[in-house]
Amino acid sequence: MIWREVIRKTGEFLDSKGVPDAPTASELMASRLLGCSRGFLVSHLSREVSEKHLEALRRGMRRLVAGEPLQYVLGEWDFRTLTLSCDSRALIPRPETEELVSRVLKWLKANPSESERIIIDVGTGTGAIILSLAAEYKGNAAFIGSDVSEDAIALAKANAVRTGLSQRVKFVVMDGLDDFDEPECVDVIVSNPPYIERAVCDTLDPRVRNFEPRLALDGGESGLDFYDRYLADALNVLRPGGAVFFEIGENQGEALRSLLENYGFSDIKIEKDFAGHDRYASGILAV
Repeated sequence: MIWREVIRKTGEFLDSKGVPDAPTASELMASRLLGCSRGFLVSHLSREVSEKHLEALRRGMRRLVAGEPLQYVLGEWDFRTLTLSCDSRALIPRPETEELVSRVLKWLKANPSESERIIIDVGTGTGAIILSLAAEYKGNAAFIGSDVSEDAIALAKANAVRTGLSQRVKFVVMDGLDDFDEPECVDVIVSNPPYIERAVCDTLDPRVRNFEPRLALDGGESGLDFYDRYLADALNVLRPGGAVFFEIGENQGEALRSLLENYGFSDIKIEKDFAGHDRYASGILAV
């Protein structure tokens, strides 16, 4: 069979098994196997499919039908300007988080500094946030990604090498900011922490619940545990006038506003994502 026919039949089969957006999944698996973008896939459609590629496609189909996320099956995913390795050691990078990066970049541009910036991404996972900041911010800065998971840090380091940013970003195994003992030296703390209420974690879509790391999802009984902790740490490590940027749950906007106020932050912003849900919280540490 030729690729055109294989892609069509794969999409139909996956759709019959309830795999979300099956035609796209079929095209992306084919593109991955052929080493080309979806845009260039058209140039391969009339080519015959090798048995090696057919078997690889079957393996991917079995994983998708079993509920595994497409991103893990592909082993990579695009995030802003980067293509990152992606597997069950860390959360899948999502479009909402791309907008979190945009907000940090906007603040950095509006608040130039002649001295070196220090920017920390807490709970870095794949490294998507801090690697994107390092790739796109051209100012003088030190970039640090931390995570309590050694497996996630190993993945983030591999992504730094993959993207050519290993000399620009440092990754460390660290629980929050516990081991960061220099006071008032950090300019930006950014994080997409675990923010799902513990009781809700068991009700998530099986593709999330059964495959993405629980450690990166469970935000405690209220979903706010990590924000509370990180903000307490921020008081010690942030420079006066430094900023925090968080991704948040859609029902957590007012709770985050109160937390930021209680910890003495000003210029507090609760902003919405493209779907109109509260998704981002930020604040400035008073000078």
